[in-house]
Amino acid sequence: MNRRVVYTRGGLPADVLTIVEEPEPSAPECGQVLIRTRAFTVHPGDLQTIGAYPGKTAQPVPAGLEATGVVEAIGPGTRVAPGVRVGGRVTVFPQPGAWSQWVVADAEVVVAVPDELSDEVAAQMLANPLTTVMLRREAEEQLAFGYDGCLVQTAAGSSVGRLVTGVSQFHSLALVNVVRSERGAAELRKRFPDVPVVSTEHPGWADEVRTAADGRPVSVAFDPIGGKLAESLLALLTPGGKLVSYGLIAEEPISVHASTLLDRSLTLRGKNIGRWLSEASAERRASDVATAKQIALGLKDQFEVAATYGLGELTDAVELAVQPGKVGLVLVRPW
Repeated sequence: MNRRVVYTRGGLPADVLTIVEEPEPSAPECGQVLIRTRAFTVHPGDLQTIGAYPGKTAQPVPAGLEATGVVEAIGPGTRVAPGVRVGGRVTVFPQPGAWSQWVVADAEVVVAVPDELSDEVAAQMLANPLTTVMLRREAEEQLAFGYDGCLVQTAAGSSVGRLVTGVSQFHSLALVNVVRSERGAAELRKRFPDVPVVSTEHPGWADEVRTAADGRPVSVAFDPIGGKLAESLLALLTPGGKLVSYGLIAEEPISVHASTLLDRSLTLRGKNIGRWLSEASAERRASDVATAKQIALGLKDQFEVAATYGLGELTDAVELAVQPGKVGLVLVRPW
């Protein structure tokens, strides 16, 4: 039998996610790869999608988009990425229904895992690094940033935030990190002692960001939170600057008067890693995946696991995944 995580309605993920049993998948067809899953991570973005799902569904919706495992079979005539072979470890993203003991994946989303990476890192090898690649591209496309501009990012202690910091250091990009608490700021300073960190616990945190920028204009801001914090980031941007919104953590909307954007020629840009597969060309996807692998290899110490659960402990895993202040992602071993 195959055990799979599904949901039939929107709501709190801990309440609506269930495990169903179904027959093991048959042999893969052309264009498919059969994978025995070894681990998957519970991404907050996955849970936000489930929580926002409208109404009830006629059929159970398989959950999850990323997992790592071992190739059991490759469909006849299937073209696979370099290194993908029967018996080899792979990671898939974005593959709907990845939270399952067995995954029949589209070959185009199957990526070979380097031998140097553990399952814990492999399970995180694509979604967050690809998000980092996507964000860095947004910064590079902002002309002022490439000369003397400074980047500011919120939720800097998150899994994506730590990768953005590591990549920024590697490429010598000016960065100021923003976190919600002084405790989180202290932790981040230990990891990256050369990167300034500001806590929004302080009433004057925006002025602290300007001071930390050390005279550089704030050209680009990354924000997965939204709401009032995003509005404050817009106020920090230099004329011609860009705010990249890539998450939905805050419940309140971003309230922006047109004059805020018009008077200083600001750009408010939304990015969603879930659209990467459809928006990027085949050549761009291959390049991005290669870069994601290099990020995983170069920053593997930043791919932390907050806790590991079995599939029968899914409710506990989901509840921990949404708790603030944890370090790393929640991992589930489905066998």
